[in-house]
Amino acid sequence: MGLMDRFRRGSKPRMRKPARDAARTGSTRVRASDAVDREHLSSWVSERRGVEGFVEPRTAVSDVTLLLVAHDGEWTRRRVPSIEWAHDFCNRFQVPSYDAGLVGIPQRMRDYNSRMKKQGRKDP
Repeated sequence: MGLMDRFRRGSKPRMRKPARDAARTGSTRVRASDAVDREHLSSWVSERRGVEGFVEPRTAVSDVTLLLVAHDGEWTRRRVPSIEWAHDFCNRFQVPSYDAGLVGIPQRMRDYNSRMKKQGRKDP
């Protein structure tokens, strides 16, 4: 990193490097999580009840994400720094957390999306 790169850093979104096995997996650069993502998750959990967390692993097109689903199926998804961070976040807020690759996503989320589509609303 050159001297001038330090000054330019604030104008571009932070990017995370491709995975070490990028040639094999086709991994690309993705936007890293930031404080705005973490603040959104904190406020979202605080304003809803019956929230569960579903930790989604890194893929070729997205970083590790945390999917939060409320009791009525309302949901939000944001990038997080790591799988461990996501589980720790859920523990801090006393929210049960699951590995989405193992348990999938809850039916109430799909039902919520169907209700919103019938009402003519867009995805959150």
